[in-house]
Amino acid sequence: MSTDLITNWKQLFAQYKLLAEKAMAQVPDDRLFWTFYNDSNSVAIIVQHMSGNMTSRFTNFFDEDGEKSWRNRDGEFEHQLTSREELMHAWESGWTCFFDVLHVLTPDQLDRTVTIRGEAHTVVQAMQRQLAHYSYHTGQIVFLSKMLAMDGWNSLSIPKKKD
Repeated sequence: MSTDLITNWKQLFAQYKLLAEKAMAQVPDDRLFWTFYNDSNSVAIIVQHMSGNMTSRFTNFFDEDGEKSWRNRDGEFEHQLTSREELMHAWESGWTCFFDVLHVLTPDQLDRTVTIRGEAHTVVQAMQRQLAHYSYHTGQIVFLSKMLAMDGWNSLSIPKKKD
C-alpha cells in the first residue's frame, strides 16, 4: 500500500506539473505577467510562489523546517521574473527540488516527522498538504491561461461540444 501511495503521488504531481505547462504554453509571453488588479496574481507570480514553496519545503526535507529563514515569501508575490525563460527556469528549479525528494522517498519514511512552519507533520501529511497546495495553484494557472489565451485556447481536457 505504501509503495502504491508513493507511486500515485509521483503520477499526480507529474500530471499537475504537465497540466500547468500545457496551459502556460498557450499564453503569449507578455501576458504571463498580466494581473487583473494590483493585488491579484499573474501566472508569473504564481510560478514564483510555487517555486519558492517547493524549494523551501524540500531543501533538507527531513532535517530542517520547511519554512526556511532564507525564503522571502512576500517577495514571491512581487514581479521578479521578466521573461518566459526566467519563469520556466524558476518552475523547473522548484519542481526539481521537489521531485529529488519524492523520487527517493521510501515506504519506511512515510511515518517520519517533518516540520512545516514549526508544526510537526508525518511525511504523508506533508505530501498531502503539498498536493492540495500545488493542485490549487495549478487550477489558478489553468484558469488564468485560458483567459489570457482567449480564442487561441486549446482545451486541456474534454472540450465542450460545438454545434
